Amino acid sequence: MDEPPASPAISNIPEFSVSEISGAVKRTLEGAFGRIRVRGEITELKRYPSGHIYFSLKDEGGKIAGVVWKSAVRHLGLDPENGVEVIAQGRISAYGDRSTYQLIVERMEYAGAGALLARIEALRLRLAGEGLFDAARKQPLPMLPRVIGVVTSAQGAVLQDIRTTLARRFPRPILLWPVPVQGEGAAARIAEAIAGFDALPEGGPIPRPDVLIVARGGGSLEDLMAFNDEAVLRAVAACRIPLISAVGHETDTTLIDHVSDRRAPTPTAAAELAVPSRVDLVADLRQKGARLAGALGRLAQECRLRLQRAERGLPDLPNLLGAARQRLDDRAGRLATALPNLVKGWRQALDAAGRQLPIALRHAAAMRAAGAAAILPRLSDLPLRARLREAHARLDGLAARLESVSYERVLARGYVLVADGAGTPVTSAAAVRPGAELVLRFADGTVRATASGRGEPRQRSRGL
Repeated sequence: MDEPPASPAISNIPEFSVSEISGAVKRTLEGAFGRIRVRGEITELKRYPSGHIYFSLKDEGGKIAGVVWKSAVRHLGLDPENGVEVIAQGRISAYGDRSTYQLIVERMEYAGAGALLARIEALRLRLAGEGLFDAARKQPLPMLPRVIGVVTSAQGAVLQDIRTTLARRFPRPILLWPVPVQGEGAAARIAEAIAGFDALPEGGPIPRPDVLIVARGGGSLEDLMAFNDEAVLRAVAACRIPLISAVGHETDTTLIDHVSDRRAPTPTAAAELAVPSRVDLVADLRQKGARLAGALGRLAQECRLRLQRAERGLPDLPNLLGAARQRLDDRAGRLATALPNLVKGWRQALDAAGRQLPIALRHAAAMRAAGAAAILPRLSDLPLRARLREAHARLDGLAARLESVSYERVLARGYVLVADGAGTPVTSAAAVRPGAELVLRFADGTVRATASGRGEPRQRSRGL
């Protein structure tokens, strides 16, 4: 006969389903910890197409999984990266499907100044390697901008400091692009403002600034982190408008100071860099005007002195011209009478020579004969005789030459010397009028005649 089956053992251990255990663990974790802050280094970071971010936080002794839901990414406070030490704020929760727990993160911040400085230094080295800090790419500031663009908070004292400084030095229009200067989303808004100013067209409805000022007041390193953001730095490097950075106080230094065209220690100093001092410009203009007037005066005085010295070296031109005119008039008057007188004198001398020529010839012949007869007997020395013969020969030669040019020789060959009634020689037929009295001189005497008229002019024969 079969024995009845044994009844199951009765136990007082409670029995739970997997879901119940997962829910209980989740409730326990969330109830025990609530909202917490966890410090650690980000590792195993993954961004999913859904927009969620999964990562782990680790330290020397452990590791915890973390997640940032898509709805919390924009309010996270920083852009998470592997290797960055952060303090994550959120709550502990369990994931039942994998029986794991995780930290649901709502906000993140860098874990102390050391982590921030390490991150800033790493970014600085990377951007410096790309050449974003090179001095060759920095633009010069305009001397006097027409419009000044300002990127800063509209509520802070920074804007008022800039306005006051510009009004005191040289009033210029200000175009403000208000942005948050710290906290969540500040870096993106600052980068957007810089790019927006740079995108304004020339001559558009909104004037394009000639210089930009990016400014904020002092604060902690965490407060200034928006100006160490890579998006802001690349927007500054790409901006074609000269940009002045004025972030924090004089001792504060951010990466935007390295990439900007000029760095100002304070917003007030940035406004002083943007425009010159009108009072200084006026004073400088007056000084240069005075120096220019003095230089022109000295130059004019030197030219005047040189002109005076040159004037003293020049002759009295009016007096010289007057004297020359007077001499010219005198010479002209004398010339008008001198030439006829000269011709008349020559004619009279020629007539006198012509009348005296026969007498001179006879006298010379007589003197030659008498002198030779009287002198020769008394000359006994040979040298004196030789000189006398030489003188006698020279005298004979001169007498022969004188006799050869005598007009009496010409008359002896059959020519006639014609003169008018006054004895003036007549040298052309045109000078004889009909009925004029003429004296015809032959070799042996003179004959008076009366002109009856003119015949045909004689044609001269031309030799071959």
